[in-house]
Amino acid sequence: MKKWYSLIDKIYRKENLELAFKHVKRNKGAPGIDGETVSDFAAKLELNIEFLHERLKTKSFEPSPVRRVEIEKPEGGVRLLGIPTVKDRVVQQAIVNIIEPIFDKTFHPSSYGYRPNHSQHQAVAKAERFMNKYGLEHVVDMDLSKCFDTLDHEIMIKAVSEQISDGQVLDLIRNFLKSGVMHSDNFSKTEVGSPQGGVCSPLLSNIYLNQFDQKMMKKGIRIVRYADDILIFAKDKKTAGDYRAYATKVLEEELKLKINKEKTKLTSVHEGVEFLGFVIRRKTLGVNPKRIKRFKDKVRRITRRNSGRKLENIIKELNPVLRGWMNYYRVANIKEFTRNFMGWLRRRLRMVKMKQWKTCKAMDKEMRKLGIKGNGLKMAVTKWKNSNVHIIHQILPNQYFENLGLIDMHQYEVGLLSNHY
Repeated sequence: MKKWYSLIDKIYRKENLELAFKHVKRNKGAPGIDGETVSDFAAKLELNIEFLHERLKTKSFEPSPVRRVEIEKPEGGVRLLGIPTVKDRVVQQAIVNIIEPIFDKTFHPSSYGYRPNHSQHQAVAKAERFMNKYGLEHVVDMDLSKCFDTLDHEIMIKAVSEQISDGQVLDLIRNFLKSGVMHSDNFSKTEVGSPQGGVCSPLLSNIYLNQFDQKMMKKGIRIVRYADDILIFAKDKKTAGDYRAYATKVLEEELKLKINKEKTKLTSVHEGVEFLGFVIRRKTLGVNPKRIKRFKDKVRRITRRNSGRKLENIIKELNPVLRGWMNYYRVANIKEFTRNFMGWLRRRLRMVKMKQWKTCKAMDKEMRKLGIKGNGLKMAVTKWKNSNVHIIHQILPNQYFENLGLIDMHQYEVGLLSNHY
């Protein structure tokens, strides 16, 4: 295995620092503890690049503590993020630019998280293939507790030093790992972990977990890993149990990580295997019901009938949400879901319009405008059950929403997983 002895000069090259800033700027992101924004940094770009170049060259660069932010998880609990300063993000990205190509070629072929030209769809496609084409129908669904927060620094540096012998680069990575955390003016040291939110963290976690991947490969055990989401495949339930015991030993004893015993389970393609928001079954790929619920809840919030907003504005807010969801989940077999969903969504939008009419007088006016003959019946336009009656479909047909620019999810081609093999 080739070792790299002198990399620091490549990291602090001004061209590399400028390239790193472009990357940081693209990702936007909040300021760190010094309050400096990406725009502030850009306003004095030349000075800032010169400052970082000199500090790194003279070994006097000191990373700042990260700013602790708590993000609520959709399924409950909080995710702890550590936001580095923009200067630190630029330096971390400069490190990644140089060392990622070195490590990436050593990674396991079934590791898909945070890697160039690797995607969640490819990970799901590989998992589906193991189960349905290779007959590895039994699966260990491993769940790691707070993986990013529990990475052991010494194991990490040892793993990095297997490829890199440049002491300055190793010191720089160690300094980032130990830079500490600021939370509401309280400083705390970081003895373990790599902050989620740090630019280096995804690459460092892959370097760390690659040790696990390679041990599984040596034993001939098939896995698919996306960051800390791990699936292990076996021909039968007993073998799956043996693999779980071995994987647990490697992760907990050798890598000092903690497995969430409640969430780690033995499952199979017959029960449906949950992975990255999908459910893989024998003949179909579905969407995890929790993800569907989360999606519909978001759409409900946008289409509240008493928001008093114009339909055009509601649709403008809806479209990126619909497009984003479909771009991710369209690989699944969701044709029937999209048809039912669009019917439900248009009904909600009809309800918004009806609520804005307030009385059937406004509805009658709309009917006269469109030349629709009424039967003289008075209808409560604020009742949900009435949003599905024939006359409302005449006044507000599907074409009406299409003309306002609403994306029709049912028109998307779906079930495209095989394209990702």
